[in-house]
Amino acid sequence: MEHLLILNNSDLPLVLAKLLNSSIKENKEIAKECIRLFLIDPKTNSGFFFPKSIQNQCATIVLTFCGLFKEAADEDGQQLYYSCRATLVSILKSIAFSNRTRCFGIADKSHLTVGLYKFAHELADAKLRINLESIYESPSSLSTTDFRKKGLSLPVNVEDLEDPCYLAEVFMFHCDFSILVNNIKLVLTCLREAIWVAGSKLEFNTGWSLFLSILKELHNISKLYGDGKELLSEAFREFPLAINYLIVHSKRGDDHLWLLKYDSALDFEARRHLMGMMFPEVKDDKKLHKLIIDRTLLLKESFEHIAHVKPKSLHNGLSVEFKDEVATGHGVLREWLFLVCQALFRPENSLFVECPEDRHRFFPNPAQLKPEQLDLFRFCGRVIALAVMHQVQVGIAFDHVFFLQLAEEKISLDDIQCADPIMYRSCKKILEMDADLVDSDAMGLTFVREIEEFGSRKTVELCPGGSSIVVNSKNREQYVHLLIQHIFVKSISAKVAYFARGFADILCKRKLAKSFFRGIDLKGLDCVLLGGDKPICLKDWKAHTKYEGYRGTDEHICWFWKVVEGMSMEQQRELLFFWTSVKYLPLNGFSGLPYYLSIYKTPCSDERLPSSHTCAYGLSLPHYSSLAIMQQHLTFICQRHVGCSFGFV
Repeated sequence: MEHLLILNNSDLPLVLAKLLNSSIKENKEIAKECIRLFLIDPKTNSGFFFPKSIQNQCATIVLTFCGLFKEAADEDGQQLYYSCRATLVSILKSIAFSNRTRCFGIADKSHLTVGLYKFAHELADAKLRINLESIYESPSSLSTTDFRKKGLSLPVNVEDLEDPCYLAEVFMFHCDFSILVNNIKLVLTCLREAIWVAGSKLEFNTGWSLFLSILKELHNISKLYGDGKELLSEAFREFPLAINYLIVHSKRGDDHLWLLKYDSALDFEARRHLMGMMFPEVKDDKKLHKLIIDRTLLLKESFEHIAHVKPKSLHNGLSVEFKDEVATGHGVLREWLFLVCQALFRPENSLFVECPEDRHRFFPNPAQLKPEQLDLFRFCGRVIALAVMHQVQVGIAFDHVFFLQLAEEKISLDDIQCADPIMYRSCKKILEMDADLVDSDAMGLTFVREIEEFGSRKTVELCPGGSSIVVNSKNREQYVHLLIQHIFVKSISAKVAYFARGFADILCKRKLAKSFFRGIDLKGLDCVLLGGDKPICLKDWKAHTKYEGYRGTDEHICWFWKVVEGMSMEQQRELLFFWTSVKYLPLNGFSGLPYYLSIYKTPCSDERLPSSHTCAYGLSLPHYSSLAIMQQHLTFICQRHVGCSFGFV
């Protein structure tokens, strides 16, 4: 310790810096070797020579080195500068920076504070002067890597900074934080204007990813100040167009979960992009998990292929074929996912029950299941996650209670309104009844409920001794709470857990499951899974269809659209499904599909039915001799059993 005191009070850093500039190679090497004793390697975050117990005592010396090397022109000096930055950040991460800190020991705290302030000020005032012209070029010479190397995030203990002795220093740092926020707001202003001018034609510059990195670091710093979060939130609220543009163009590999804390500024496309990056990237060149499924044994064979395989094998993608059919590719995968999801949620399979007022929305069946049947819920979780991963709308929506439990949120009375409107109204009535009437035991209620278990009914207590506790005006809120927890939480908790486990199996990391369901609201999940349930817009359909061999004005094309126009909504969906393996369109309609639909002219006889190339969204339409024959054949393929089993890729 005495030796460090001598070093702190000496001109050693200056002497070593001069030695580093020596023209004699041996002197330079000696200087570098001595300096690196105080530093870590920024690439490996290791290399300290001194014992960990006294590393923090070197903070003042490292700060001095920072000042000496920050303007270095040669490569050796620049590398040492980056090492100084990394070392200082490493030291700060291991301690609490305040007047209570004993870790700095002999260091002069006022000198250290000023030094750290200069460190932050440099970043705010010089190194992060963001070139506004970079909206149309590459964003200056400061790359994301450089940005991180220079260590913007100062890991300062918030509680420690509340000490009055440090109010001046905190104010200095806060001013620089405000400068940074204002700088990024100027950038977002320019980006927003560029989007206004160019619209969807604005080409994304990969260098702009730096702006999200800056926002992330500002988010980290904002935790240090009482108004920090609000200052940054204001930027998100003021520039949602620019923020969402940056998000939808962000790449995998970076941690973007912090953005979900500003969810009020995120639109659906930005949320969906963030959620999508939680899944493995689908690549056709990877080894695919192959399935050959007999349509007559759809659920049984699908379960055997998916339920017990290692999740990693499903991450690479799927290759699906139906037995005795020649079709393969993405169209068959879409069809299989749709059919399996529809089958799993079919009421007769007893896994889920429909919400009475919304037949598309489902809730796990509270009825008791055998333990081995729980694996079906894990299988279901995997299949639903695969549908999200492959962006297939399966016509299924989750009830609010089911969704909240997947997000590990608490359930209240208002949450059950859709799942069980009768129970909701009954509970509301109990809570709103006149207190004297409740206390008269007119309802005859105790803390019990009846359940069905393997075909027979039995009574269970909502709490110990519940059968002898009469519901009155003082305990009715507790009664309603316990009743809801028992019916909508306890009775399905194992099923939800198995479903969540299966869903997590498909994510890049299992721990992301809760973040997924907390990062997207129920309406957003509806858009991902259910798709658009409104009637198909024929004008939009026509606008997104091109012709091969036909022209848009040809008689047969006019016949085709006349037949489609006369179909019921369900027939139109069946035709679309036969054509593309898409029954429910994305939220933004046909423009949400990856490419246009096509109608191909085929010179076949009147006996030939249309055929489809679902991977390419292609429909082969024979050159029929009359409108009546075309209508007959199109109507035939719109029957459900035909639409799900006919066509080619």
